[in-house]
Parts: sequence; structure tokens; C-alpha cells
Amino acid sequence: MAWDFETEPDFQRKLDWMDEFVREEIEPMDLVFRGPADPFDPSLEGPARVMAPLKKIVQQQGLWACHLGPELGGQGYGQVKLGLMNEILGRSRFAPTVFGTQAPDTGNQEILARFGTPEQKRRYLEPLMAGEIASCYSMTEPQAGSDPGQFICSARLEGDEWVINGEKWYASHADFARFLLVVVVTNPDVPIHQGASILIVDRDTPGLEVIRNTAVGMRDEPGTGVHGHLRFDNCRVPAENILGKPGQGFEVAQSRLGGGRIHHAMRTVGMLKRALDMMCERALSRRTKGELLSEKQLTQEKIADSYTQITQFRLHVLYAAWLIDKHQSYNREVRREIAAVKAAMPGVLKDVIYRALHLHGSLGMSNDTPLMSMWATVPEMGIVDGPTEVHKITVAKQLLREREAAKDLFPDYYYPKAVERAREKIAKVLELEVGNL
Repeated sequence: MAWDFETEPDFQRKLDWMDEFVREEIEPMDLVFRGPADPFDPSLEGPARVMAPLKKIVQQQGLWACHLGPELGGQGYGQVKLGLMNEILGRSRFAPTVFGTQAPDTGNQEILARFGTPEQKRRYLEPLMAGEIASCYSMTEPQAGSDPGQFICSARLEGDEWVINGEKWYASHADFARFLLVVVVTNPDVPIHQGASILIVDRDTPGLEVIRNTAVGMRDEPGTGVHGHLRFDNCRVPAENILGKPGQGFEVAQSRLGGGRIHHAMRTVGMLKRALDMMCERALSRRTKGELLSEKQLTQEKIADSYTQITQFRLHVLYAAWLIDKHQSYNREVRREIAAVKAAMPGVLKDVIYRALHLHGSLGMSNDTPLMSMWATVPEMGIVDGPTEVHKITVAKQLLREREAAKDLFPDYYYPKAVERAREKIAKVLELEVGNL
């Protein structure tokens, strides 16, 4: 078995180009366009006009929407390559959009590519891949959060139309999306994983209302932001707007989650490495009590601990990505590692970002550096794509499933039992050696 931690030279050159391009050409946009929808809403003229030539450069480099197959205009890269790319894209809010990999559009593209009809692909997937429109994935509900067992937003089939009633919560980009993929209960008489479906809902469909928008943290005024609280009041969509078959919603949804979580994690690595860069620059620049911060052992400990945590987390994420590429499926082993990565992410963020904030003192708490915006992602990453606790439970259940309980009152590693077994084994070896003399 061969182990290799190197990236092939040709792809490494692409990564090196990406790194310079993101730093030099895209990161300045983060400083000029600071609205919550600026990277995502194609109708915003200023950001869209600046991004347009950058997108063309990315396309010329063959790096546009690389998560999609060649038949859809992408490269069909595996998760390891996509992870390494997203590590770089995580430095900037605008970078994923410039490279055609912004959430939630990428996951919605994968769903439409796998389950969409030819007409659905023509109407929704093609303009979405081209970056001409935005989309929304609407799953969570106000009373249920991410617990599907508590979902009550329903759709019933009346003739050739689905009629949707209920509310959805934190539906990102719903306000400016051209269409929404909405998870609804279509059969309440069976377990939710058999009775949910996903419907395509055009944003301008009568009966769909955005009650209120919400932002992450305190960056924007209350009632603003890009995460919508939605109400469906006898909202009617054509029967053919279903993705897959009725009751297949969970299978359809799972096709977008695994890779998406890996991309989230590697973008987080990019953010963490940026925070470490800030930490090191601050330590080398700031003097107190007669010496540089970098000369103080507690500062050195913060930097060393941060580097170690980032490296450990990065390797775990890439291992999970490698497993996906190896198995070409989301089997039990793959799901376990994805869950473990997702569960570890907010803890690593909390530790590293806090150290960086602390070393910057009052400047770190201000809105004059990116650090407080990074800090807001700590609880966010513990909630999006399922709360941390759920992922920990997944990991623990799978590990316990692979183990067995002790057969007796005391465990197998109880010394009196273990020593007795060891002596018997060694005695048999000694007897065999004597017998061969």
C-alpha cells in the first residue's frame, strides 16, 4: 500500500495560480462590496460587473464549476481536488461565486443534474450553471429546525398541481433566487424519510411569501440579510416540478450533502489559515512590556497550538474526501468521517479565531479587521448542515456498531483475565518449542 501526501505537479500549478488570483483579484472585492447578498445576487449591478471578467478568466483556465462533469461544463473533479480548491476559495466571500462553486447553488446543481428532467435542466440547471441566476434550498422549519421528524410543511396533489402549505425557515437567498428547491411532506402516513419530496418552486409563484429576512450575527440591521422565513399559502406548482419520485426527497437531498460538507470544511481551513497569518503578523509587529509579542512563550503556544489544530483538521477533511473518491459512494465509513469532520469544525474555529482575536486586543474586537466576522462563523458552522450534536451521535453509533460488549461480568482487558489468557498463550508457545527440540 502506497501513501502519498503530494499533489501532482500539473494540478499544483493550478492551485498556485488560484491562490495568487484569489489574493490579488478577488479579495479586494470583499472590502468594497460588503452587503450580505453582494457575492450571490446576479441582479446587483456593481458586484456582478466586477465579477464578470474574473469569471471569464476562471473559465479560460478550465476551473469553472469543477464539481460538475464535463457534459455539464465542469471538470468532474473528485472530492480531494475540490477540497484543495475550496481551501483557497475559503479566503474570500466572493471567490466561490467567481469560480462557480457558491452555496447553495452547487448542491442544487448536483440535484438537478442527477434527478432533473430534460426540461428542468434546460429551464433551471443551465442558467444556474452559467451564473445567470441564483437558487435556494429550503428545508428547515421554524418549529423543527433541522429535525425532519417535526416537519409539517406539506404538499398535496390536486389534479396536475401540487398545493403547498406551511412555513420554512432560514432559506438562504430565497429573496433573490429565481427558484427554490423545497422539501415538503407529501405522505404524512409513513415515516418522514419515505414521505418527503422535493419540489421546484419558481420565486414569483403566487402563494409564496418571504415574511422576513435574517442575517448571521449583528453585521446587518434586524430584518435584513439573505436567510428567509417563508410562508406557503396554497402555493400551486405543476405536478412535473417534483424532483425524482414522490417520497424520494431524502434520497435526492443526500446527493447534495456529503460533498457540500467537505467543501464547507475546506473553506473553513482556508479561513483558519488566514487567521493564523494575521496572528503571526500581529505577533511579529506588536511590542509590549519591552519585547515583541512573538517573543513571549504564551504567544508562541497560541501560534503552535493553532497550527497543529489546523493541520490535524485539514488532514482529516482530506481523508474524508479521499474516502469519497475511493468508494464513489457515501457508505457507512464515508458518512462516519464526514460527520466527524463536521462535528470537529466549530471547535477548531472557536479555538483558532479566539486566539487571533485575543492577540489583536481591542483591534480584534473592532469591525476594522475580518476577525469578528470570522468569529460569527463559529456558531454558524455548528448549526448549518445539521447541528454538531447530531453528527457526534452519528459517529458514536457507527463506532459502537462495530464493537461488541464483554461476554462476562468483567471486561476482556480486566487484568486477572488478561494475564491468565496471556500466560496460557505463552505456555503453549513454550511447549511447542520444547516439543520441537
